[in-house]
Amino acid sequence: MVLVVVHTVTSGQRLMDTVRLVESDLRIQVVFTIAPDVFSNGVAEFVGGLGAVVLPWEQARNQRFDLAIAASLGALHEIHAPLIVIPHGAGFNKLVTVRDGVRAVGGRVAYGLDPQRLLHDGAVLPSAVALSHSSELGRLARTCPDALPVATVVGDPSYDRLAAGLPHRDLYRRALAVEPEQKLVVVSSTWGPASLFGRWPRLLHRLVTELPRQEYRVVLLLHPNIWFGHGIWQVRAWFADSLRRGLSLVPPEANWHAVLASADWIIGDHGSATLYGTVTGAPVVLAGFPRDDVDPASALGGLAAVAPRLSPRGSLREQLVRIATEVEPGHYRAVAESITSAPGRFDRNMRRLIYRSLDLRQPSVIPVTAPAPAPFLVR
Repeated sequence: MVLVVVHTVTSGQRLMDTVRLVESDLRIQVVFTIAPDVFSNGVAEFVGGLGAVVLPWEQARNQRFDLAIAASLGALHEIHAPLIVIPHGAGFNKLVTVRDGVRAVGGRVAYGLDPQRLLHDGAVLPSAVALSHSSELGRLARTCPDALPVATVVGDPSYDRLAAGLPHRDLYRRALAVEPEQKLVVVSSTWGPASLFGRWPRLLHRLVTELPRQEYRVVLLLHPNIWFGHGIWQVRAWFADSLRRGLSLVPPEANWHAVLASADWIIGDHGSATLYGTVTGAPVVLAGFPRDDVDPASALGGLAAVAPRLSPRGSLREQLVRIATEVEPGHYRAVAESITSAPGRFDRNMRRLIYRSLDLRQPSVIPVTAPAPAPFLVR
């Protein structure tokens, strides 16, 4: 029996890319549980919508399983099973402070590579730490060398899904109601006060006001923590005026890979979606970036070094047009290549890791990454 530990909607969505790798195997029963987390709003609805068996946390933490899989690290020491931990975003980018209770005891390290979460009572907690890029092995060796023997490079499912969807760009654009003569501006915001939404909340109003509606479409991607932290009604209410002026809003359950694949510009911050935007070839523009919160050795740190910035001063339209002419093809290639060192191979590598952990023979069929389904918008 395999236990899927869901902390947040974001981690739950990420875990589904892994769980589907065993979906046709009659030998494997998959069950879910909801782990305690400050951002647990919306998780019960997400898991409930899957139609899966959901165990209460108290039951899950007192039962033994053949394998557990998680995309976040909170409370995992309470689970009795070999444990695979995968990243819940594009690698390990955001810095956290190592603490002993409430007291800081060390420097800042990337979340997911820190000993505070990877170790429990001095022992390595996961049986396997799945990495996206081989460069992360060196970073892990510096921050938590005890975990290095259980680390394995498997690749990145979102990179592979996005790359597989790029040939379907025209289909995705039609689903987003982008006319042939229009350019699509995708705005992506992660959560928190340092995010694009936190620092520049009026950007969307300016975009839909300054960009001629017959020439541009503006689509907004918000991190699920914004949707479920503030409430779906509240988010729609905050953007009601911009929605009336032509803004399109992607709901949290829609597929964001297809939205990025459709873009002519991607405006973002230090969230994973902005980083994944480098895979598309569209100009990626930063509208605020808390440099001190991002590991400069990470892929996101690499993006900050090469991406142009959007300024509140001056015409937004003129800035976007200028950036489109200045950004040459291949401008973000090195950044995109730093997301994964196993492009197109996540399904094969991750399935091999799962079946090795279960001590089962893999199915003979070769897994193939499917392109993202067509996106849809808030109506």
